[in-house]
Amino acid sequence: MEKHLSRSIKEPIRNGLDWNKCWKGADNGLIYCWERGRGLRDENPSWAERAENGELIPLWWQGGVENKLKMDFKPGTLFYLATWQGLRNEDLSISLDEDTVLVCSKTGQAVKYSSNLTGEDE
Repeated sequence: MEKHLSRSIKEPIRNGLDWNKCWKGADNGLIYCWERGRGLRDENPSWAERAENGELIPLWWQGGVENKLKMDFKPGTLFYLATWQGLRNEDLSISLDEDTVLVCSKTGQAVKYSSNLTGEDE
């Protein structure tokens, strides 16, 4: 049975959470990343527009794309995917045990988001 994390865009952004509640809960910080992406919409409207157009913009998590690479799939983290969904003003919807593949509309680079990858962009 597939494990799936979801949260409606209609849910308010949680406030006043300490570090442990943001990162050490059952969701391992994915809800916080998604909420942070929602906040980025107001801070960086151009990022939101680019993400809404399917661009996998570089963020602080591995999974954004600047240029097409010589590999079929660039690796990406679920942290990036959650942040990107929030930036796009979408419901949080992430498979926790199956990879998700997205293709950047700007570069054509495919990115495979996986729970097996945890790290920041290098």
